[in-house]
Amino acid sequence: MWIWMALFSAVLLGVYDVAKKHALKKNDLWWILLISTGLSSIFLAPFLTAGEPMQHLRLMLKAVLVTASWISGMIALKLLPITTVSTFKTSRPVFVVLFSIILFGERLSLWQWAGVIVVFTAIWLLALSSNKEGISFRGNKGVIAMIIAVFTGVASALWDKVILMDMHPFFVQGWTNIYITAILGVVVLTRSLAARKNPSRALQPLRWDWTILLIAVFITGADMLYFFSLHADGALLSVISLIRRSSVIVTFALGAALFKEKNIAAKSAILALMLAGVVLLMASSL
Repeated sequence: MWIWMALFSAVLLGVYDVAKKHALKKNDLWWILLISTGLSSIFLAPFLTAGEPMQHLRLMLKAVLVTASWISGMIALKLLPITTVSTFKTSRPVFVVLFSIILFGERLSLWQWAGVIVVFTAIWLLALSSNKEGISFRGNKGVIAMIIAVFTGVASALWDKVILMDMHPFFVQGWTNIYITAILGVVVLTRSLAARKNPSRALQPLRWDWTILLIAVFITGADMLYFFSLHADGALLSVISLIRRSSVIVTFALGAALFKEKNIAAKSAILALMLAGVVLLMASSL
């Protein structure tokens, strides 16, 4: 059952990424993050319980990791083609596996290591493909933001495994969203105050777009299925992370069709190679 929840979570996550890209055409990323997360908090409000102080401290740490990953990921999405971002994000489960070995004492088989090598090869090929679009991986702000997004996302996934050992999924998701909303609210307020002295830092006026509501719906559903799948008996973080990254198929297909981005054929081949590595990891982990 937990495998199917992870799979449906991946589908929603893929559509969520495409919705974010569309929403960025009209609004500043800070507004999109703040409003969509606030709406998600409202959706989850009926399921909230009080909890203990130490639990809230642990969720605050998760909120910081998630916020850092989201902000840097949105910056990368705005500066880079969605197909480049989505393909690069597919590497996240590999790092989850590697850090699981270090932190949780997990061991990889020969076939799992083969999957890791295949995925890293695909990332290297992606760098070469991106250079054809005028995207240099050296000193590129979008690439730097994407790296930050990947590793804070990895840290958040590893932390999920720890906190879900003694917390209910709704408790984790609901309060984490509230804390993320609070952090983003402080960021937006700080930017607004700073804009009084430096108008160049002012946020663009908010232009309501129903896509923002869809973003909130998709991420709420995707995260809910993810937390419940990870909370289930016998669930494996490494396998769930791999399945979640299959969302790249939805993101890549819709992104290529809607945004008419460049170098699709070459990226499709790289994506196929990267997914082959993911399949190797998944098959050898079951």
